Amino acid sequence: MSERELSKRSIPAVHRFTTDPHVARFAPTLGPQSIRSTVEAILESVRASNAAVPSFDALRARVVDALVAAEAEGLINAINATGVVLHTNFGRAPLAKAALEAVTRLGSGYTNLEFDLARGERGSRYDRVASQLQELTGAEAALVVNNCAAAVLLVLDTFAMGREVVVSRGQLIEIGGGFRLPDVLRKSGATLVEAGTTNRTYPSDYRNAWTPNTAMFMRTHPSNYRVEGFTTDVSSRELAALARELAVISFEDLGSGALIDLARFGLPHEPTLAEEVAAGLDLVAVSGDKLLGGPQCGIIVGRRELVDRLRRNPLLRALRVDKMTLAGLSATLSAYLEPDRLAELPVFAMLSQSRELLQQRAEALCARIAANEPRVSVRVVTTDSTTGGGTLPLAGLPSAGIAVRKPGAAPDDLAASLRRNRPPVVGRIEGDDVILDLRTVFAEEEPALALAIASL
Repeated sequence: MSERELSKRSIPAVHRFTTDPHVARFAPTLGPQSIRSTVEAILESVRASNAAVPSFDALRARVVDALVAAEAEGLINAINATGVVLHTNFGRAPLAKAALEAVTRLGSGYTNLEFDLARGERGSRYDRVASQLQELTGAEAALVVNNCAAAVLLVLDTFAMGREVVVSRGQLIEIGGGFRLPDVLRKSGATLVEAGTTNRTYPSDYRNAWTPNTAMFMRTHPSNYRVEGFTTDVSSRELAALARELAVISFEDLGSGALIDLARFGLPHEPTLAEEVAAGLDLVAVSGDKLLGGPQCGIIVGRRELVDRLRRNPLLRALRVDKMTLAGLSATLSAYLEPDRLAELPVFAMLSQSRELLQQRAEALCARIAANEPRVSVRVVTTDSTTGGGTLPLAGLPSAGIAVRKPGAAPDDLAASLRRNRPPVVGRIEGDDVILDLRTVFAEEEPALALAIASL
């Protein structure tokens, strides 16, 4: 028997890997057969190679790396240490405990989703949260669809197909994922008419753009950018009044979904849904998973006759939400109806943390890590968080966290190692440090965070 054949006979058996604790821990998320197939593929590549057979530990490391990559393709929990509260890549607003309990309770059995208990016949799912939204915003009616982009599309399709929509040039936005307002207008069958200039638009610009074929004056809130300096804009109230005068619909994509004044958290004022309704706009659309703090959805509020027409649009069936979204949204809105409960919403709990409190948390965490893993350098740092989610792009939140460094290790490598941890930890790199901002780390995640840093 040749030396190469003898070497191949030393390749460990598959069961040595599948029964190893480092490998078996992936079974709940990937399944035993997937793990076995991964091991077999790696061992087959070793048999086909002319290189020496690696040690069991080296082979196991290759198996674990492959399983980590496979697991990351699915949906798993992650520790967000970026300091971005509404991080779109991490699912934006974490849901409140009450919302999760409502999803579990109502999602585990049958509900009256589309059944009228009083009349004993089919009802409307869209009535389930309408009264809450009407009370919170002062609107005559409300409708919920699967996201804010869907809300914009539904409004345009219902009222502007084959007609003109006037938009200020300074509000022809593009947001994440290549969502461009001009493209959405074209897709809906509406014709875009630009008014004013990038930095200055007046009521007269809308008036001059109006024709008998104009269906709507549309206003878009610049959620993820700001134009500053020599600027002029048309207020919601001015636009609504002009639209009434010219008998067209006034519609705003408000985006951020603020239901309360954020000044209480030291942030700039963001227009609230109730303020825009009070300004007289006919329809306003917002996101449910941004500053509102609920599940992903799009909310439309406004005049009853217009919302009723939206409900009759056949497109609505393709954009509707399910019972779990409605359950989570209703539980979230309940916290707004009792202002003392606002701190139950994670987005507001995070926004309200002071830098002093975050520094105290960082000091305690650094002490724990230094005591158990002296080879990793950690220190408390002050930093700035952001709201994220396309909201308040210029506003920073004074924050604090941990700077992680290891002699001989590049920060890119440390960041990659933290992402490979389970749960993965995602921070940001500044100079030679990996910065872990504690504003977006839940207190109950700190033990796992400390273990992830020690594992470096």
